[in-house]
Amino acid sequence: MSTNAIQQSVKKAGRTPKDSTRSSAGRSELKTALIFIAPAAIGFLAFYLFPTIRGFYFSLTQYNILGAPKFIGFDNFVKISKDPLFWNALWVTIEYVLLNIGFQTIIALVLAALMQRLTQSTVLRGALLLPWLISNVIAAMLWFWLLDYQIGLVNAVLGWFGLSPVAFFGNELLAIPTIAFVNVWRHMGYTALLIYAGMQTIPRYVYEAASIDGSSEWSSFWRMTMPLLRPVLAMVLVITVTGSFQVFDTVAVTTRGGPVNVTRVIQYYIFQKAFGEGQFGYASAISVILFIILAVMAAAQLRLLRAGESDLA
Repeated sequence: MSTNAIQQSVKKAGRTPKDSTRSSAGRSELKTALIFIAPAAIGFLAFYLFPTIRGFYFSLTQYNILGAPKFIGFDNFVKISKDPLFWNALWVTIEYVLLNIGFQTIIALVLAALMQRLTQSTVLRGALLLPWLISNVIAAMLWFWLLDYQIGLVNAVLGWFGLSPVAFFGNELLAIPTIAFVNVWRHMGYTALLIYAGMQTIPRYVYEAASIDGSSEWSSFWRMTMPLLRPVLAMVLVITVTGSFQVFDTVAVTTRGGPVNVTRVIQYYIFQKAFGEGQFGYASAISVILFIILAVMAAAQLRLLRAGESDLA
């Protein structure tokens, strides 16, 4: 008998029924997992991965929907670097993000702290979440009517106090802050609940020990709650910053990029280039730049905030 045959005989002899059963169970669990994963995987491939790869390809072409794409290399990116409207859109978007994220995060932190210290009512948490359950378009239309220069309820209230009406969406200085306010109102409850959930993971004994040492609630919040919330805050900031850079609905419903381009955010500029002017290749190139910006910012946030570490360890 050959050496290989002897080795195979030894392996078969050493194999127990328990091992065979375990192997069969493992294969069965793998098949079940693949069945459950398949719908999400197909959706990811069809609606995310394939469009992303196709978008990268179109960014290297001159393309409109009526003709075939013409490969032009990096000409679109060179053109973007000299496009003043692109740089204006990028700056407007950054201004919006700073206002939106700054106010949203601060208000959400205050709401989460109040919920933790004063009340844990399920009804209150549900009420905070109500604006987030409204679609972006409906929220934008609601505030567009409320802040209307002529018939808006807010300007009517200002009139009762003897104040002049304010063109919230028509004023060059107020347009972007107003749009930021609308989205802060819509998302602050959801962000507050995420932070509140993070606060619930902090053990009570940490605060009890600080109280014994004479630490005030204000001091405990800054010296313990904030550091221990770092992983949660990192996740929240990545989600909110990424979402804020992609603002579109509120601008499309209210100002449509005006007045005089002061609210033409980068997503609305992409929309105008693609569907308004038919420059799908150019719009894809801007989308690629936005994708790179968001990827770099997300990686930087996670690294700087050390999202994978916890001070509780």
